[in-house]
Amino acid sequence: MEKNIVHEKSFAFGLRITKLYRYLIEHKKEFVLSKELLVAGTNSGRHVKEAVYAESREIFVAEFGVARRKSADTEYWLQLLLFDGVISQNEFESIDADRVEVTKLINSIRTTAKKND
Repeated sequence: MEKNIVHEKSFAFGLRITKLYRYLIEHKKEFVLSKELLVAGTNSGRHVKEAVYAESREIFVAEFGVARRKSADTEYWLQLLLFDGVISQNEFESIDADRVEVTKLINSIRTTAKKND
């Protein structure tokens, strides 16, 4: 497969989420919200991968739509962790910047694909 920026960036973001999850359970003893974050943050990348290998344009667009919704879920769980004092403002801003970057790519690709239908 040739280089795919959105796939690479969403995978890297998923790795950051898994590292944050381990940090939260090992050092902060936070087990509930961190699990929700893990699921949402890694599912976004999973749906990007499914879109990349989609068998039709309809599935391609739909999978990017799901990836976008999972990114919104991830933002929600990160915000809860921030406002509950589990993560710092700097930690939030660092990982959320990556989430926003991936989401912008997802939105751009999805919008272009829908226009070309």
